Amino acid sequence: MKRDHSKLKATLVGLGALLYGASPIDLIPEILAGPLGFGDDAVVLVAAGVAIWRILRGRAQRRATMQP
Repeated sequence: MKRDHSKLKATLVGLGALLYGASPIDLIPEILAGPLGFGDDAVVLVAAGVAIWRILRGRAQRRATMQP
């Protein structure tokens, strides 16, 4: 039986998104674009949330099909 690494994947996605949001290196720097510079950070955080949701939803579906 294969090991389920979905919790690890979800954690790494979340940590990566948080590190990107806290990083001074961005696609659109806040210093140059002002409030619009936070847009790329928001997109990354929302995309990470969707990715985590999909990973954990798939895990729940796999667990539901395995149980009698």
